[in-house]
Amino acid sequence: MGTPLVTAALLIVLSEATLVSSGLIIRMVSDELPIPVIVFMRNLMGLVLLAPVLLRTLDQLATRNIHLHLVRAIVGVSSMACLYYSWSTLPLGQAALLKQTAPFFIPLVAYWWLKEAVPRRVKIALCVGFAGVALILNPQQGSIELGLFVGLAGAALGATAKVTVRRMHLTEPPKRIVFYFALFGALLSSIPAALHWVTPVGTAWLWLLGLGATSTLAQLLFTRAYAMVPAAQLGPFTYSSVVLAALLGWWLWDETIGWVTVIGMLLVFSGGVLTLNRPGRRAQPACDDVPEERKSGR
Repeated sequence: MGTPLVTAALLIVLSEATLVSSGLIIRMVSDELPIPVIVFMRNLMGLVLLAPVLLRTLDQLATRNIHLHLVRAIVGVSSMACLYYSWSTLPLGQAALLKQTAPFFIPLVAYWWLKEAVPRRVKIALCVGFAGVALILNPQQGSIELGLFVGLAGAALGATAKVTVRRMHLTEPPKRIVFYFALFGALLSSIPAALHWVTPVGTAWLWLLGLGATSTLAQLLFTRAYAMVPAAQLGPFTYSSVVLAALLGWWLWDETIGWVTVIGMLLVFSGGVLTLNRPGRRAQPACDDVPEERKSGR
C-alpha cells in the first residue's frame, strides 16, 4: 500500500469520524432546536469559518455557471435537512449507513441527467445494495420508521448534488464550488429556519459552532483525500463511520441493531464496494473522482 493511499485513507477515516461527531451534535441539540434552524446555523457557521480563506481568493470566484451552483445548493441543503432528521431520530449506526447509500443513486441520476451508461457490474452492485436497504427497512415489523425513508431521500438528493458537481468540474475549481455552496446554502436554509425559528440559548451556541467546525473540517479532509488518489481506492474506508456511529450509539444510548439490519448493512457495504471498484476503469482526474465519494450532503 503506497504512501499516498495510506495518507488518503487516514484522511477519509478522520473525515468520517468528524461527520459522526456532527451526527452526535445534531442528536444533542435536536431536542432544543428544530431541524431547519440547525441546518441554517450549520451553513451559517460554515460560511463564517470559511470566509477568511475564501476572501483571499475573490478573483477566482467569478463563474458562468451560477445556475448549476444554485441547483447544487438546493439539492444539497435539502439532502442535509433529510439526513439531519435521520441523525436526530434513528439509531446512529442506521443514520450513518443511510448516508452511505448515496453511491447507489449516483449511477441512476447520472444516467437520467448526463446519459452516462451503467455497466453491468454496477447494475449487479445496485441490486445487492438495494436488497440491503430493503432488509434495513425491515417491513416485516409491520411499520417502517419515517426516519428511514427521510434518510434515503437525503441520500438520493446527496447523489444528485454529487452529479451536479461532476457536471461542473470542467470549469469550476473545488474552492469556487465550496464557496457558492456555503453562500447559497446559508441563504436558502434561512427561509425554512425563519418559519420555525427558535433562538439558541446557552450551550446550544457552542454545539452549533462545533457542528459548523466539524462539518467544514470533514469537507476539507475528504476533498484533500480525493485529490490524492482515485475514488475507487477510498470507497471502502468511508464505511468506517458506520462502525464508529454504531459503537457510539451503543455506548452513549444503549442502541442495539438487530441481525436483519446487520445483514442489510453487509449487503450495502458489498454493493458500495462493487459500485466503486470497477475493473478496467482508468483512474480519473481528482476533480472527477470527488463526486463519487460518500459525503454529502454535507
